[in-house]
Amino acid sequence: MSSPMIEGKVVVVTGAGGGIGRDIALAMAGQGAKVVVNDIGAAVDGEGRSAGPAQKVVEEIRALGGTAAPNADSVAEAASAAKIVQCALDNFGRIDAVVNNAGILRDRFFHKMSVDEWDAVIKVHLYGAYFVSRAAATFFKEQNAGAMVHMTSTSGLIGNFGQANYAAAKLGIAALSKSIALDMLKFNVRSNCIAPFAWSRMIGSIPTDTPEQQARVAKIQQMTPAKIAPLAVYLVSDAAKEVNGQIFAVRNNEIFLMSQPRPVRSVQRSDGWTPQTIAEHAMPAMRADFFPLDRSPDVFSWDPV
Repeated sequence: MSSPMIEGKVVVVTGAGGGIGRDIALAMAGQGAKVVVNDIGAAVDGEGRSAGPAQKVVEEIRALGGTAAPNADSVAEAASAAKIVQCALDNFGRIDAVVNNAGILRDRFFHKMSVDEWDAVIKVHLYGAYFVSRAAATFFKEQNAGAMVHMTSTSGLIGNFGQANYAAAKLGIAALSKSIALDMLKFNVRSNCIAPFAWSRMIGSIPTDTPEQQARVAKIQQMTPAKIAPLAVYLVSDAAKEVNGQIFAVRNNEIFLMSQPRPVRSVQRSDGWTPQTIAEHAMPAMRADFFPLDRSPDVFSWDPV
């Protein structure tokens, strides 16, 4: 049997009271890490608070012989996010990695979305990833080592209906991760993203009113949260020391390296452009390479493997 991959590392996993976060926390502990299990115990929309979910996962880890500590502070405010990192220091004396997994949903078509629905999702996902990462960055810099894993989504990377708040936050997280990777490279700190496909309560509200919707949900249910965990463990391990600034997707037994924006076509006129010549020359020249209004299911159109 191979030795544990992250023996002795201290890992913070946010939103770890259930779903993907829970399986990541269990996998981290199973590979030798000491884990801070963070979860505020809220409903999918962020309402309510309970220390129960984090404590339950900690008990699961301890029952399996692992080491863990619970934390119920919110990622959505700087001061409380700093307490999550401090929890690792208080319980285990250091911090080696952060997995930014906490999230909520407030789905609504854009023309109906309220400011509160926008703000709540941005605060938990994008601000939360920033606040926890920023709190950990000070210690990573001092010890000249550290790893961050952030959960993004194909809703942001590709597109989806009724999720402007969630998509904006998740695409923002991808940019945040890349900036962290660039800024902290000299301190041996790595930052990568995972776009997970998995059945969890976060997507458990998908309608099942038609046979087509039922078939879609049945496919998603094949993709268990446990399938995401191995990549998260690998990315915080020393084996991934050369992996930095990347975006991966995991769908059941498939792992994808996702593209990042780069130029695909260019046009130029030596005398410059006018609105008229853009209409007559530039757009016709580039139109064949326009991206369609795809959603995630359009791009990932085959059944999970």
